[in-house]
Amino acid sequence: MQRPKGIIFDFDGVLVDTEWAIYQSWVQLYAREGQEISIATYSPCLGAGYSHWDPAAHLEKLTGRKYDWDKETPARQAVLEADLERSGLMEGALELLDWCAGQGIGLTVASSSSRRWVQGWLERLGIYHRFAGVFTRTDGYPVKPNPALFEAAQQCLGLGKAECLIIEDSENGTIAAQNAGIPCVAIPNRMTENSDFSRAAYRCASLAALLEHLRAAH
Repeated sequence: MQRPKGIIFDFDGVLVDTEWAIYQSWVQLYAREGQEISIATYSPCLGAGYSHWDPAAHLEKLTGRKYDWDKETPARQAVLEADLERSGLMEGALELLDWCAGQGIGLTVASSSSRRWVQGWLERLGIYHRFAGVFTRTDGYPVKPNPALFEAAQQCLGLGKAECLIIEDSENGTIAAQNAGIPCVAIPNRMTENSDFSRAAYRCASLAALLEHLRAAH
């Protein structure tokens, strides 16, 4: 693995274990309505939000009911945010950010989630200031696997594509990285461990493991 001059982080499932909490909030809502939702069924959302597949519409199809999403969504959001308050950053994240700062490696975030969600958590966790730029769906970029988010993040760093490294946890994210022509390392988590990461240049077990590889790279 070549040491990059810039790193582009996905947010959900990479810096914070948000994907699991979001999925569990849907599991609880489905269970309340006597339904089930598997990770395999939910997986099109990973890395892309609800643009490709909508669990709300799926629940309505299963139950034959219409729901008041102006009421249901904030309630579900409150539950998952309470869960996340206790989780903090992913293992190795802070150490990797510290090492990058010491090495002069530029950092950005590119996420299919909303700016309110991504920037809100980065600020809450005290790491927003570490990134040269944060690029999200609600900034006007199409979601992954479209490469636009990664291309904007790379241009913000002022580096060539080969000088950057994308860190992703989802298949949609690795497809977006391939479409952008930027090397990508896949770090699976409990939501994405069975995903197809054949498009990633590298695969690591965790951010901590990635840091060890980067320290050894030249």
